[in-house]
Amino acid sequence: MSIRWDSLLARHTAHELSQLLTGARLRALRFDGRARDMVLFFRDRTLLWRLHPDRGFPLLSEAIEPEEGDLRLKARVRRVYAPTDERIIVFELLSERRGRGHVDLVVELLGNQLNALVTEGVDRTIRHLLRRREGRRPARVGSPYLAPPATGRIGAKGDLPLERWHEILASSAPEDRARELVRRVAWMSPLNVGAFLAPSRQGTEDSLTRESLRHGYEAWLAAATETTPVDPVVLETERGPQPYPFPLLGVTLRHVGTLIDAFAACAEQSALGGDVMPALALAPELMASFQDAVKHVERRVVRLTAELDGLEDAGALRAIGDLILARYAEIPSGASSTTLLDFSGEEVTVELDPTLAPHQNASRNYDRAARSERALRRLPGLITEACAKRDRMRTLLEGAGRGTVDAATLRAALPPGPLRRERTDAPPSLPYRTFRSSGGLEIRVGRGRRHNDDLTFRHSAPGDVWMHARHVAGAHVVLRWSKPGNPPARDLAEACALAALHSKARTSSSVPVDWTLRKYVRKPRGSAPGAVVPDRVKTVFVNPDPSLLESLADDDR
Repeated sequence: MSIRWDSLLARHTAHELSQLLTGARLRALRFDGRARDMVLFFRDRTLLWRLHPDRGFPLLSEAIEPEEGDLRLKARVRRVYAPTDERIIVFELLSERRGRGHVDLVVELLGNQLNALVTEGVDRTIRHLLRRREGRRPARVGSPYLAPPATGRIGAKGDLPLERWHEILASSAPEDRARELVRRVAWMSPLNVGAFLAPSRQGTEDSLTRESLRHGYEAWLAAATETTPVDPVVLETERGPQPYPFPLLGVTLRHVGTLIDAFAACAEQSALGGDVMPALALAPELMASFQDAVKHVERRVVRLTAELDGLEDAGALRAIGDLILARYAEIPSGASSTTLLDFSGEEVTVELDPTLAPHQNASRNYDRAARSERALRRLPGLITEACAKRDRMRTLLEGAGRGTVDAATLRAALPPGPLRRERTDAPPSLPYRTFRSSGGLEIRVGRGRRHNDDLTFRHSAPGDVWMHARHVAGAHVVLRWSKPGNPPARDLAEACALAALHSKARTSSSVPVDWTLRKYVRKPRGSAPGAVVPDRVKTVFVNPDPSLLESLADDDR
């Protein structure tokens, strides 16, 4: 079951979320590309938005602790709104970090292309993304966000006169009127047009009098007016239950308290929805790894069963071996098959390996018979063991989905090996991690020796400040700086502290860190990865305080 979104449902859902969440402090964000879920971790509640095309509904629950891999997006909700006559909902966020600028969380609810992304700055650069998209409106991390084209329909402010409504209907054939209203009139959709058109659907053009049109027009006008109070309902449609802000004429429905209640009611009736909120306490990587492990055990059961069913008859193989030895002299040399009389006088066609002598072919059959007998003794026990393991893991997975199985139990049941960390449509990772200084300057820390050169010579500008812990192995660190002169002392000290923390001197109480402008760093020809020669170097001594890793953590890392 999927939720059908139109601009009216988007507008009133945004309004309800704005009333619930304005001023709420956002702690973290999770984009689960595998399940197509967006999770917002607030201090006092959690919002899950299931953005798979087969679902589409938002759910609210009690507060849940973020996992280690979730994005730490510390901000407050300024407001939630939907652009006029659009199927988009925007969370305006006020970042708690200085220098972050304008931050938006955009949820697109367009057909089966549901998506979510975080943008930053006036140019709305995409920083985080649920699903990467190509085509006419590409969506990639680091590129500007391209909003869907405006609908351009008339009457978005309820300013469509009855005469214009009449003109649109009168100029269209009866079978085309619904399509014309959806195409030309704001807030119309295939979901609601039948209710607004109902008073005039059955007549011809002559019956389109003001009286026959007035009820449908007034119903549309009430829906199009933003100040009209909502009356949330769950519509019973052919495609299943559907939340909506108003009753629709001619549609079976039941009233609910809020639209959030309506989404929760639809989720309860959905085989793909259900009570999934407890499972949010488990990291997506852990759930994905456990699901993969269950599939692996299921494939093993199928493979072992097929192997058992395909075993050769050991008795028949031994009988062929005995027959070959008994009729040794009758078998022509180099034959690939021959016909022999068995011990009961019946003719039997025997397949042979032409490269082997008759006695070797007999021995080959005895070996195959022995392997078949060994497998027959071994496979039933393996199948029983694999089926039991499969059933145990299925039970644990179902319990995790209900919230009755914790992460420690799942990890203990996983086979040895690293967790699978996979994000659908995730772009290639950058060669650096991003931090933000107290003054709002971006700090880039290389991800290791192989990536240090890439950061220094491909992801920094000549005027940036480059630094490295002196005389020890460690990461290259770049403080982005485009102004003349040296950067502020506090920002420089914090960047140098990060260089110390990402070096082998991280446990020392005082670490010397060399710094210079990036344009004074060169790489000798043939030198090892990460080996560079800096000029005009200055040195500062810093305390590698581990708490800086969290306090300077950038939301974009």
